[in-house]
Amino acid sequence: MKSQRDMEGEWMMNRNKATLQRIALQHFGLDQVVLTEDYQANAFKKELEYLNSYNVDRLLAGFRETRGLKPKAAKYPGWEETEIRGHTLGHYLSACAQAYSATKDPVMLKRLTYMANELSECQFESGYLSAFPEALIDNIEQKQPAWVPWYTMHKIIAGLISVYQATHSKVVFDTVVKLGDWVASRTSRWSDELQATVLAVEYGGMNDCLYELYKISGDSKHLEAAHKFDELPLFEATRQGKDVLRGKHANTTIPKFLGALNRFLVLGENERFYLEAAINFWDMVVNHHSYMTGGNSESEHFGEPKSLDQRRTDITCETCNSYNMLKLTRELFKLTGDRKYADFYETTYMNAILSSQNPETGMTMYFQPMATGYFKIYSSPFEHFWCCTGTGMESFTKLGDSIYFHKANELYINQYVSSTLDWSEQNVRLALSSGIPDSDCVTLQLETEDRQPRELKLHLRIPYWVRGEIEAHLNGEPLPLEVKDHYIVIDRKWNHGDMLALKLPMKVFYSGLPDNRYAVGFQYGPVVLSATLGTEDMIQASTGIMVSVPTRRMLVKDFIIPQGLSPQQWLDDIEQHLMKEDGKLVFRLRNTDEDERLVFTPHYKQHQERYGIYWNIVEADSEELKRHLALGRMERLVKEATIDSVQVGNDQYELQHEIQGQETFSGAWDGQNGRLAHPGGWFSYKLNIDPESENVLQVMYFCINYDRVMNIYADGVLLVREQSSWEWKRDFITKHYLIPAEIVKGKSQVEFRFAPEDKLSGIYGMLRTMRPVSHPIFSFPQ
Repeated sequence: MKSQRDMEGEWMMNRNKATLQRIALQHFGLDQVVLTEDYQANAFKKELEYLNSYNVDRLLAGFRETRGLKPKAAKYPGWEETEIRGHTLGHYLSACAQAYSATKDPVMLKRLTYMANELSECQFESGYLSAFPEALIDNIEQKQPAWVPWYTMHKIIAGLISVYQATHSKVVFDTVVKLGDWVASRTSRWSDELQATVLAVEYGGMNDCLYELYKISGDSKHLEAAHKFDELPLFEATRQGKDVLRGKHANTTIPKFLGALNRFLVLGENERFYLEAAINFWDMVVNHHSYMTGGNSESEHFGEPKSLDQRRTDITCETCNSYNMLKLTRELFKLTGDRKYADFYETTYMNAILSSQNPETGMTMYFQPMATGYFKIYSSPFEHFWCCTGTGMESFTKLGDSIYFHKANELYINQYVSSTLDWSEQNVRLALSSGIPDSDCVTLQLETEDRQPRELKLHLRIPYWVRGEIEAHLNGEPLPLEVKDHYIVIDRKWNHGDMLALKLPMKVFYSGLPDNRYAVGFQYGPVVLSATLGTEDMIQASTGIMVSVPTRRMLVKDFIIPQGLSPQQWLDDIEQHLMKEDGKLVFRLRNTDEDERLVFTPHYKQHQERYGIYWNIVEADSEELKRHLALGRMERLVKEATIDSVQVGNDQYELQHEIQGQETFSGAWDGQNGRLAHPGGWFSYKLNIDPESENVLQVMYFCINYDRVMNIYADGVLLVREQSSWEWKRDFITKHYLIPAEIVKGKSQVEFRFAPEDKLSGIYGMLRTMRPVSHPIFSFPQ
């Protein structure tokens, strides 16, 4: 029986829901939109084939094992054999639920029902349900290293909620409510100090999924549990317009604001603080931290605001970030109707999400390098199970979810993607046929179920990329345009069979980066262009835990020199200097030193070669060109000298290097990730070394931690006692220590242990083992 508090809360939630339905735009069900554009239709088909190829007993094996039941099949390998096991099943549940919602396939429903019954059997009496033991949750609270157990719990809860929303299964409802009760019981015991300890480790969208759970349960316990995962200092900073994102893990941070927005959606105007925080966060990410594809982050982290050119590497733009930014963007658009959200959604959908799937295999990718000369790497079907494999499953089973929105008799058309819409609420069916980006023509045909006229108000987005005069014809006759808030508004009585034709002209344009206006990328309409650079030496390396990344061991020319023109003059007339071939989305340079080599095409269709999106436009013999070449040489020296490295404070990369420790914690300070230990505590990593060479350990410290002593041991031998200066200054310093030959002799790996003496101390950035480098910037001991 519900308590008075729960009944009051449910009444309040329903009232807020009714209010939002009156003022906000609504999305359509996945079964109401069918993609007819070949590329997207193939992407959806490939994802369905992939989902159906899974042996779900292998995904469930860890859950049965944790409950003490005999697994029915062996666990999948990769991440599914690590502490993060179970995260894939969470994504898989969400993806299958979306696939079922779109297709109503009885085979998919049978699969969902089977998994629901299995998970119910695997649930503990306490409500706990996971593929890993609850001891990992204990480790977080006790400041012991553990790989993001709350992140994985978010995926499981979110997956169960998705299945319930798609099937209304009582088994799923009971399971997820009971799991929510366990979370509520656990979090209710947190002190403020313990809460801060837990929230310092990646926890995904735990607040977001618990607000979703409260929507279906109405149980105040779940609401209170959601509040426990709200990071109020972060929300307050962004609400005040302070960009505090530097050094923060991007895919940890974005879901926090999804939760903040969901708090507003659940509780209404009294919680407007959270809406304002989410809006400001979105503006910061999009305007100060994103590339022209819509992607963000380098090495999974945000950098200094507007510092993008210097952070272009082989591990930029994690695809999970794009997935989560689109979720946030969609909800903000529904609340505001602001075109800027629709513009960003289209850009990221096409150039980050569609770009992330191999159209031949259906596999998706982790990083999308923004540095010129790298290539795309896709997951394998049943080996890796990266986080981006999971979000990829979800992205490609909901490709049509943000093309159309509605409110009463008003329809918003946000994306010009060939598709059909069953607007059952108005007994209307629409067929949208789009030539974009191959042509500038879009047609929309409307049919009414009873063949009777309908009073409808259509809002057709005017994209930011339109260059020239828009033309519209209704049934072949010119139609005067009414424009409001960057939408063409057509409010009329529509007849069965009406045909609307639009012309949305496109031209080539360029975008620079805020920290280097001459590092530019090119775009035509909504598509980012890239130039292919061949298939030479496409060797993969690894980073993190079983994550594959591309290498670039050869010299890649990533600059273009205009002939007879300054860079600005060349860019000012870009339409004459990057020419489109007739009838093709192929673009060739004019008046540069690369006219005969570089050919640009839509980046989302580029899957097999090295590529370049951004290019430095420089004058011959200029100081800019000299600096650019010098930076390139230095980067190459560091890469060539590095034997092994670990991103300090990044759980995945630390686990790959077998982190151990006591009284230790990680975080971000002044834009650098770090790991610290209390006096009496310590932490250690295992790094590869080269027994045939001199070896150097590179360590970064934060000078603000003055008058501290850090003892560094190499396989138990004291390597150095590093005492920081008494001088207080807010800066990072990198030091290099020669590792004695007797320590490395006959070994391929050394354990480095960091133990502060009498004050809290730590290290930051990238910890490396290197061969000595002869370069004035480096002070390697000889």
